[in-house]
Amino acid sequence: MVNPSIASNRTHCILHAAKEGKYAVGAYNCYNGDGVMAVIRAAEAKGSTAIIQLFPWTLHFQGPEFVHYVVNSAHAASVPIAVHLDHCIKPEDVELALTLPFDSIMIDGSAMEEAENVAICARNIKRAHELGISIEVEMGRIEGGEDGLPNVDLGTIFTKPEDAKRFMEATGADFLAPSFGNVYGGYGDGGAERSWDLTLLRKIAKTVEQPLVLHGTHPVENELFLKAIDCGVSKINVNRTVRDDYTKFVAENAGKLELTVLKVQAVDIYTKSVQRVMDLFGSSGKA
Repeated sequence: MVNPSIASNRTHCILHAAKEGKYAVGAYNCYNGDGVMAVIRAAEAKGSTAIIQLFPWTLHFQGPEFVHYVVNSAHAASVPIAVHLDHCIKPEDVELALTLPFDSIMIDGSAMEEAENVAICARNIKRAHELGISIEVEMGRIEGGEDGLPNVDLGTIFTKPEDAKRFMEATGADFLAPSFGNVYGGYGDGGAERSWDLTLLRKIAKTVEQPLVLHGTHPVENELFLKAIDCGVSKINVNRTVRDDYTKFVAENAGKLELTVLKVQAVDIYTKSVQRVMDLFGSSGKA
């Protein structure tokens, strides 16, 4: 049974619609206003739901007022867009996040022993739900590191379906990021296709009631994204997949173009990259 305070939560509604509709919603890591504008413009143009993701890095570098700007902008859009805090590892970051208007937060206790992970998640999820904030958790351990986050070198632990079911029941979490061979920060020889255990992913999706989240998506071929969606993934975290063309354009043209021209053209490129992914994931036209 869904917690009454979460039933109308924006991220919850977006992801359960995706799960029911068998498509995925992109969760786009944004670092500045350009990224925020690109996701909103793409979502409105494509009639797609979307999730804007921030890292804890943003809480410290840009501060709480930037979070308010992002949430206000996302919620003012003509299509449903949620704002999510990704990879909240430090207890003090969780405390700060719960004072801000996030729609959802990922509490990442994957580097801890399972019992400690369960205890910390359960305690904070109860508090978050009382505030109407939904929570994503990671079960197992995904190797690698992302921007502003520590590298995990403790070794991959794949998610076991029955353990995941018990974990979700014990914590009351709303979304699960499983470990099935996906890694943060890039893949080795053979790429993601060689690393991913899609059979395991499908088993997890059939065992766990909550929507599944895909982390570790660069570089990943389009066909493999579609296979992950077919296996039951509802939320796909994307970062460089939609940001690289924008970054390349800015690097090549900074100082050559007037800043106003640079910004307009850069956001347009960023927007087109996000639109392409919305088409690929099947969220276009689903808002």
